[in-house]
Amino acid sequence: MESSLFILRIQRPLSTLWLWIALALLLQSSRGVLSDSNYLIGLGSYDITGPAADVNMMGYANTEQIASGVHFRLRARTFIVAEPQGNCVVFVNLDACMASQLVTIKVIERLKARYGDLYTEKNVAISGIHTHAGPGGYLQYVTYIVTSLGFVRQSFDVIVDGIEKSIIQAHENLRPGSIFVNKGEILDAGVNRSPSAYLNNPATERNKYKYDVDKEMTLLKFVDNEWGPVGSFNWFATHGTSMSRSNSLISGDNKGAAARFMEDWFGKNIVERSYSDDVEADGIPRRVSNIIPDIQENHHELLELAASFQSPSGQPATKILSVARRVRSALRQAEKPAFVSAFCQTNCGDVSPNVLGAFCIDTGLPCDFNHSTCGGKNELCYGRGPGYPDEFESTRIIGERQFKKAVDLFNKASEQLKGKVDYRQIYLDFSNNEVTMTNRSGASEVVKTCPAAMGFAFAAGTTDGPGAFDFKQGDDKGNPFWRLVRNLLKTPGQEQVDCQHPKPILLDTGEMKQPYDWAPSILPIQILRVGQLVILSVPGEFTTMAGRRLRDAVKSVLTSGSHGQFDDNVHVVIAGLTNTYSQYITTFEEYQVQRYEGASTLYGPYTLNSYIQEFKKLASALLSGQPVESGPQPPDLLSKQISLLTPVVMDATPAGMNFGDVVSDVPKNSTFKRGSLVKVVFWSACPRNDLMTEGTFTLVEKLQGTDTWVPAYDDDDFCLRFIWSRPSKLSPRSQATIEWRIPDYATPGVYRVRHFGAAKGLMGSVRHFAGSSSAFVVS
Repeated sequence: MESSLFILRIQRPLSTLWLWIALALLLQSSRGVLSDSNYLIGLGSYDITGPAADVNMMGYANTEQIASGVHFRLRARTFIVAEPQGNCVVFVNLDACMASQLVTIKVIERLKARYGDLYTEKNVAISGIHTHAGPGGYLQYVTYIVTSLGFVRQSFDVIVDGIEKSIIQAHENLRPGSIFVNKGEILDAGVNRSPSAYLNNPATERNKYKYDVDKEMTLLKFVDNEWGPVGSFNWFATHGTSMSRSNSLISGDNKGAAARFMEDWFGKNIVERSYSDDVEADGIPRRVSNIIPDIQENHHELLELAASFQSPSGQPATKILSVARRVRSALRQAEKPAFVSAFCQTNCGDVSPNVLGAFCIDTGLPCDFNHSTCGGKNELCYGRGPGYPDEFESTRIIGERQFKKAVDLFNKASEQLKGKVDYRQIYLDFSNNEVTMTNRSGASEVVKTCPAAMGFAFAAGTTDGPGAFDFKQGDDKGNPFWRLVRNLLKTPGQEQVDCQHPKPILLDTGEMKQPYDWAPSILPIQILRVGQLVILSVPGEFTTMAGRRLRDAVKSVLTSGSHGQFDDNVHVVIAGLTNTYSQYITTFEEYQVQRYEGASTLYGPYTLNSYIQEFKKLASALLSGQPVESGPQPPDLLSKQISLLTPVVMDATPAGMNFGDVVSDVPKNSTFKRGSLVKVVFWSACPRNDLMTEGTFTLVEKLQGTDTWVPAYDDDDFCLRFIWSRPSKLSPRSQATIEWRIPDYATPGVYRVRHFGAAKGLMGSVRHFAGSSSAFVVS
C-alpha cells in the first residue's frame, strides 16, 4: 500500500481504467475542493442473507433454534477511505453474529486476485454486529459449528460473496469527499448483565465512570463532494440479543433494524421531506408507500376494484422478478450511490439490550444477583427487553433508540477528520504469549496466556440466553459429574489447569484437535487510522471495563509520543468481533468471578494484558511509521470441514396444486385498518433452493390506478415477515406464511401479498415460482 492508489489501475478492466483516468482529471481540476476533503471515500452494501430453513442459528448454541423464515434481510456494508496518492483502509460491517477467520481468508484471496496488493489482511477489517438470529455454519473451528451440524457451505458462500461485492461497490464508488465524526450518549439501550463481575474491578477505577456500561456512540458521516452525504457508520456497545433463543426468523436484531431505519430515513429525507416530517411518533421512518399517489375513490369503489383481483394460481417465474420487485431497488437513482448506514459493534461483552433487567419466569422476581439463577436454576432466569413480552417490539425499540441518536449525531457532525490514512496488523499465537507486566508490589514480572479453554460457567449461558442442566454463572469450582463427561473428550493437564486458574475447565478446546482444531490459537489484531480516528480491530467480545482499559492504553501511546500526530482529541474506538472470533475478553478481576464472560475468556486471566501489550506495540509502530512483523499465519481449514446437514432432496405440493397457490387467503371483500395483521399462506418450497440474494421472498404491492401494481413492502421491511414451515421434518411439502402488520403510516388503497420462491425437482432442477393473494383494501 505504500505505492500510489492509482498505480494499480493498469491491473483493472478497461472500464475501470477510464474511471480512474476521469478521477485523476477531477483531482487536478478541483484542488480547492480536495484541500477541504482530503480523502477518497466509497461505500457499498450487499445482501448476505443465508439459508432461511433447516440451518441452526449462530449465537445462542441452542440446537433447537433452526432458521425458518425471514424477519428482515442481512447485509454487508463497507466503507473505503483512501489518501488520493497513498494508503487506504477498508471496513466491512456484517449483519452476522461475528467475523470468521475462514471467511476473512477467502475474502482476502479474492481481493488479491482482483486488486493485487491494494486490499490485504493488513488494511481490511471485517466486523460482525453480533446478531444471534443469523444462520450458522460459516466458521471453521469445531466449537462454533457443532450446533449447525458442521460446516454449512451455503452460509459460508453467501457471506464471502456479499463481502466481496460490497467492497467492489465501495471501490467503484471511490470519489473525493470528507468525513466528519461526532459522539453522543444513549442512556437506555444497554445494561450490564454481569454486574457482580464488574463490581470486582477496583473501586478507584470504577469511580472514574458514571455507568457500568459504555453509553457513548461514535459516528462517522461520509460526504461526497458532488453528491453530499452518502453514508454513516457508528459504533455502540449493546448485544444483538433482543431476539430470543427461541426465535427462528433471520434478523439483524436491533443493530440491523437501526441500519434499515436510518437508510430508509435518509431515502425519504431526500425524496420527500425533512427529517422532522419523515419520522412518526414511534421513530420509524415512513415507508415508500407514502410517495405512491392515493387512489381518490370512496371505500365502496375500492372494494369493487379489489374484488376484481382474485388470487390466481401459482405461476412459473424467474429469479430476476424477485430482484426487480424489491422496494429499495425501485427507489434507487441509478446515477447516484445508495446511502449506506451501518451500526457496528464494539466492547459489548457484558452489555445486554434487555434493559428492564433479569427476572425469574416462574415467580416474576429478580434473579439471584451473583449467579443469575432462580431457585438454583439458570434456565429460569431471563432478561427482559423494553417491549417485553414481545421480542420483535424490543428489537424495534432498541434499534430505534440507536437510530434516533445516530440521526442526531449525523445532523450535527462538524468535526472533520484530517490527517493520514494508515494501518498496522499482526498475527499472534495467544496460546502462549508472554506478557511483561507490573505486579502489585511494583516489580516487573512475565506471565503467559494459555491454550484456549472454556469454564463451567460457559455452559450456564447468560440472562440473554440461559444454558441448561445444573450449570450456573459464577462457578469457580465445577462438579465431579461434568468433569467425568469432560474427560471423555479431553482431560486437561496440570499445567493447563494452573494456567487457567481459577477457571474450572469444562472444555479444553485449545488442545482438542480431532477431527480438526476446536478453537483458534493464532489471532489477528489490527489498527486502522483515518485522521484523528483510530479503530482497534479485536477478534472477540471485550467487556465494558476491558474495552476501557484497552482504549485508554492505546490513547496514552498515541498522545504521549514525540511524533506530534495526535492530540487529546484522538478518537479511539474498538471494533468487536472482527476478522475472526475467539469469544470473550474480561479484566483480570472479572475473570476471578467466573461469570459467563470470564468462563468464556479463552486464553486465561492475562488475556486482556496480552491484548494491551500488543496493541501498544502496534500504536507505537503506527506513530513511528515502522513496519511490524506479520507473525504466524492462521490455518485454512476449509478442506477439513465436515457437514452433516442433509441436502434438499425435492419439493412437492398436494395433487392438483401449484407452487405459489394460496392455501389460506384474505377474506373476500375484506378491509383492514392500519395496525391490523394481514396473513396469507402459500404452498411453497425450501428457501435453501435459492436464497433470493438481493431479491425478496415476500412482497406487498399497492394498486396504482386500475391495473398497475407498485412494490410497497418487502423482505427488508420490519413490518413484513416470511415464516416457512413443513408439516413434518422429512416432508417434501412446505408452506410460506406471510404476515404483514399494516403500519400506521401506510396509505389507504388496494393491496395484495405476493410470495416468490424456488422449488427443487427430484432430478435436482430448480424452478422459480410466484404466487399472489386476492386484493384487499386498507382504510
